[in-house]
Amino acid sequence: MKFQLSLSAPAPAVQIEHHHQILLSGSCFTEHMTGFMRRGKMNVMQNSHGIMFNPLALSKALKDVIQCKRYDESELFLLNEYWNSWYHHSDFSLRDPQKSVDTINQAIASQHSFLKEANHIILTLGSAFAYYHLEEHIYVSNNHRAPSDWFRKDLLPIEKIQQELSSLCTALQLFNPKLQIIFTVSPVRHIRDGVIENNRSKARLLEAVHSIPNSYYFPAYEFVIDILRDYRFYDIDMVHPNYQATQFIWQQFMQTCMSPDALPILEEFEKIYKAAHHKAKDTESLAHQKFKSDFLGLCQQMKLKYPYVDLSSELSLFSS
Repeated sequence: MKFQLSLSAPAPAVQIEHHHQILLSGSCFTEHMTGFMRRGKMNVMQNSHGIMFNPLALSKALKDVIQCKRYDESELFLLNEYWNSWYHHSDFSLRDPQKSVDTINQAIASQHSFLKEANHIILTLGSAFAYYHLEEHIYVSNNHRAPSDWFRKDLLPIEKIQQELSSLCTALQLFNPKLQIIFTVSPVRHIRDGVIENNRSKARLLEAVHSIPNSYYFPAYEFVIDILRDYRFYDIDMVHPNYQATQFIWQQFMQTCMSPDALPILEEFEKIYKAAHHKAKDTESLAHQKFKSDFLGLCQQMKLKYPYVDLSSELSLFSS
């Protein structure tokens, strides 16, 4: 008797190798995937402009990176004591406008260089709703809790999403012809929009990404909504997938998108990660000293086999 639907996603044309460079950009779900990759010591960067949800914000951020755009203080605005950018997350909002601009430009410059050499980019869309600033006549990436009457909330038409994503993908492939583009739709429910509205929003994103040529779609959304299908896989807010759910999606991503050669490497680095975060009851015991010695040896072996991986903090921890 079956108690669960099955879903098997086809593998992308070019699977991810452990040494590949991967840029991730988009919604907060991006941070979960980046975290798992960093545990496996993969070479990743994320979100040059901070977390963003709608396709217009995503496209603006990545086109800034491609152009290596430099912002100046005139492009910031003061609100609630902080200098903010309409195109950046509040992580970049600081009391000193020059420091804010410097932080923004450093992030763009570093991602410009990284994207030029990257093998894969993973774009995670969260919502088809976007906020239009009535005075500035722009769609903002973050409203920074400004008064609601400054904005108009729009549910973007499928055609507009398709055009923006197609334009973005063309720009990405011109900038870096070897870049493999992977789309996902975040399983996080944007419940503040309303249940019906959230489903309309997700449907538009799904329809749009499936129309983009020369790209791959990984069904993170479907794995949560159609395979797990249970609120026990959500946090207490019933909106964000919990650790079990994100780990399940990560496992599906590895099996689908990762090269078979990369999987045992990830397993070894996962052992090292867990050992490095192990809380010992007695750090002076002989057992703990042996534990550290064993993992110091494993780190040294892995460093020789994979010299592109930075294990300096782990080597220092296990040798101390």
